[in-house]
Amino acid sequence: MDILANAWLIPLFPLIAFVLLVSFGRQLKEASSYIGILATAVSFVMALLVFARRFAGGAEDYSNLNFNWLTYAGHKIAMGFEVTQLNAMMLVIVTLVSLLVNIYSKGYMHGDERLPVFYQYLALFTFSMLGVVLSPNILQLYIFWELVGVCSFLLVGFYFSKPEARAAAKKAFIVTRIGDVGLFIGIALIYWWVGSFAYADIFHAIHAGSLESWKITLIGILVFVGAVGKSGQFPLHTWLPDAMEGPTPVSALIHAATMVAAGVYLVARMYDVYLASHVAADVVAYIGGFTAIFAASIGLTQRDIKRVLAYSTVSQLGYMMLALGAASAAGYVAGTFHLMTHAFFKALLFLAAGSVIHGVGTQDIFEMGGLWNKMRTTGIVFLIGCLAISGIFPFAGFWSKEEILTATYASGRLDLFAAGVIAAFFTAFYMFRLFFLTFTGKSRTQGHAHESPAVMTVPMIVLAVLAVIAGFINTPWKPVLGEWLTYNFTALHQAGGAESGGPLWITVLALLVSLLGIFLAWSMYVKRPISDSTEGGFFYRLSYRKYYIDEIYDVVFVRPLRAIGHALNAFDVYIIDGIVRLVAAITRGIGGTGARVQNGQVQTYGAVALIGLVLLIAGLTLAGGYFG
Repeated sequence: MDILANAWLIPLFPLIAFVLLVSFGRQLKEASSYIGILATAVSFVMALLVFARRFAGGAEDYSNLNFNWLTYAGHKIAMGFEVTQLNAMMLVIVTLVSLLVNIYSKGYMHGDERLPVFYQYLALFTFSMLGVVLSPNILQLYIFWELVGVCSFLLVGFYFSKPEARAAAKKAFIVTRIGDVGLFIGIALIYWWVGSFAYADIFHAIHAGSLESWKITLIGILVFVGAVGKSGQFPLHTWLPDAMEGPTPVSALIHAATMVAAGVYLVARMYDVYLASHVAADVVAYIGGFTAIFAASIGLTQRDIKRVLAYSTVSQLGYMMLALGAASAAGYVAGTFHLMTHAFFKALLFLAAGSVIHGVGTQDIFEMGGLWNKMRTTGIVFLIGCLAISGIFPFAGFWSKEEILTATYASGRLDLFAAGVIAAFFTAFYMFRLFFLTFTGKSRTQGHAHESPAVMTVPMIVLAVLAVIAGFINTPWKPVLGEWLTYNFTALHQAGGAESGGPLWITVLALLVSLLGIFLAWSMYVKRPISDSTEGGFFYRLSYRKYYIDEIYDVVFVRPLRAIGHALNAFDVYIIDGIVRLVAAITRGIGGTGARVQNGQVQTYGAVALIGLVLLIAGLTLAGGYFG
């Protein structure tokens, strides 16, 4: 059996699990988790086989368009699947993290009466993301892209009895739709100018010179707008921290390998567009660079353990976009490499945070403390995650962050390079602020903290191992992943080849600023502990209140739109409906009068006839007689 020809089965198993859980979940109850775990495990094994087949052979991209979905004016739109180096890697990342989240959720969600529904949503979410990854054309990607958005709405709002969860779900759905409008317009323009949705046809048109530069730039920017919404880039980042209202396993899935990764994957999948348009690449780079340092500065002061990690995710996604915006082979490899390493250590951090919340019962890091001895396993894996995301040698984040900074420096954007270095310092500081406040010092918890069961700790240990070793797949002296990712990528080789490595001082600088951030966090929260207060200085309050972005959006967009909505609603209710109700009332009145007259009484009929005769005679008299 050719595993590449059967890659379409990978998303099929989560879909089957979803159908089974919808049909029999209520009867299965707690056993629902086994169906979700088994289906995802089978998909993961198949994804590994596909990855091994692609990694071992240097074959061309495998594409199979199974059927013509639509024929219009002589144009045929096909649906199918495609296996490239990039999505072979993404298949492994998505299925592995989904599998570990499914296993972890069995312990975390134990006792929840809606457990079958939760696993339904997880299965549909995994199916949707795998559909995004395998799509051979941008229209099919868009269909699964929107399905991912629907699933995120369901998962973020899982605890729908909480007003905050309902609000967060609506916010996630609406804000990401703003970006999706841009993507939809971009897709429409692609079909108008190229005549096809297929990636191969789009790239051929670009390389053949069939598209003017301004058209390529416009397409690149519009596609990136869709990525801005899904991947939480400024200014559409506000939904992502609020999505923490969902269960913690959902946070790990959304923030590590699925929904937020979709935007980065889209930019990487359409990379020929950005190689052909330096303007579009600059937009990606500068939005990504600003998002990286902006979100990191907010993470410095947050008190909620999951919100710190949420802003960390926004910042790390900005890092990926910063690398992809370099419009070079080094930038492409660095961005996708960081996408992989981030999936492992960020999923680890969220699952470890969930373990802490499960054991302590609070999300406020200033109500924790002293958990190292009480939750040793969670503490160790959390420390590994913090070291990895901070870019400390030899953890996975060190290798991918160093490549991002090197690619940015090589692109000549020294301002963005400086922003990346500062963001690295902020990242190390707020992550170890989080670690020290949670696991060191005196205990500030109410009640007895306890370690999580094995069903929760084992997935964390697996991710911790990956957070340590995953970076070695692409080191400066042996860039295995980089060479493999760019194999047969003609546009990248024309742009300069899959170069690797950079000045040693960049590596040293990146490591030093991370160590400095850790040292500063230790000085402030361990050596001489200080108390955090939202009544601090101006810049502290500015960061803690997230630069008042939500409040600004509320004043500038939400309230005016709500006022317009109320006005339109009033016009509809009192003018449009009023006219309809008036016509109905007049009709009812005429009908009621007729009904009262037609009552079957001879006296009434005689009186009506007499009145009619009198009116007729009077009319004729006033008109001057019948004969004039």
